[in-house]
Amino acid sequence: MMCYSILGPFFPKEAEKKGASNTVIGMIFGCYALFNLLASLVFGKYLVHIGAKFMFVAGMFVSGGVTVLFGVLDQVPEGPVFIAMCFLVRIIDAISFAAAITASSSILAKAFPNNVATVMGSLETFSGLGLVLGPPLGGFLYQSFGYEVPFILLGCIVLLMVPLNMCILPNYESDPGKHSFWKLIILPKVAFISFVITSLSSGFGFLDPTLSLFVLEKFNLPAGYVGLVFLGLALSYTISSPLVGLLSDEMPHLRKWLLVFGNLITAGCYMLLGPAPFLHIKSQLWLLVLILVINGISAAMSLISTFPEILSCAHENGFEEGLSTVGLVSGLFGAMWSVGAFVGPTLGGFLYEKIGFEWAAALQGLWALTSGLVMGLFYLLEHSRRRRRSKLQNSLGTEEERTALLPDET
Repeated sequence: MMCYSILGPFFPKEAEKKGASNTVIGMIFGCYALFNLLASLVFGKYLVHIGAKFMFVAGMFVSGGVTVLFGVLDQVPEGPVFIAMCFLVRIIDAISFAAAITASSSILAKAFPNNVATVMGSLETFSGLGLVLGPPLGGFLYQSFGYEVPFILLGCIVLLMVPLNMCILPNYESDPGKHSFWKLIILPKVAFISFVITSLSSGFGFLDPTLSLFVLEKFNLPAGYVGLVFLGLALSYTISSPLVGLLSDEMPHLRKWLLVFGNLITAGCYMLLGPAPFLHIKSQLWLLVLILVINGISAAMSLISTFPEILSCAHENGFEEGLSTVGLVSGLFGAMWSVGAFVGPTLGGFLYEKIGFEWAAALQGLWALTSGLVMGLFYLLEHSRRRRRSKLQNSLGTEEERTALLPDET
């Protein structure tokens, strides 16, 4: 996650020097997610055939290598050659990252079937730590040693993790399942939750190319301090994720409402991030950081609940309880996350140029608001349908009891 988040504070400025526009920078961030999406679907489907452990280790090896390569891109001539190389390296990184993440989620869900949310919450702690440490460390190393060092250092750390995981990780054998992504995504509940994942992911992705430029322009902060602004969001997300995961596993009935209200709070955060011009609130640095902190907590509320909700919905609808279903859910989660992570920065970079950060963030909030309301409405309809069904079953049961008693009475 540090390899992913390190670009935020300094890459947009460096790319501008090399002749890339804001829209192209947004697309460099966004193409990562597009190929992550395609790779997640493929790896999720063929996880059992490839093997979870091999997929994870191979993904890490390639990801570490291309991260090192990204560090030497400043030697490439400016203009189309630099832009093309950025796209190529990011695409290879995206495919390898998809392999590692799909495999890691599947391994954990298989190893801890009764505590999926807690385990995913714990995993998100380290994802969050990567997001936390990436921008400030990247900004500091960039200011102190230049463009190459942040990427080469992190790439080498990832490569060192490869032999360690080869020794530690267990091998899981499983038979290929008969179900497909299509059968999973056409379940209404899964489709709506997928929309929620995409919405939250696009929110995070939107901030990558836009927030650093907005903070630099509005508050005149140096690159190192811009990384600290990102810290507010990532740190709150990191701390709240395992707590939300634990709560979600201990009280599964709360899961749906954590998901809904998390989305609605996130929507409010994006409206206040600029803040939106129609609110007539003056933009201040302390307010921006506070909103990012609240956004981190609300995003954790929504996001941690999504994986176990999709998994339980799949099992309720006849999907087998094994590694193949976990692989499908993991791949779908990764794919939907990637859709948002593609749309967020790409559209964010474009809207930032056209209408400014304040209105662009408000539009992002509108997306989160829509997904929260749609999900809330679905859960209310599901609840009323279940109540009607249980009442019908109770009345049928009492009718049968009466019928059974009638001959005795005569």
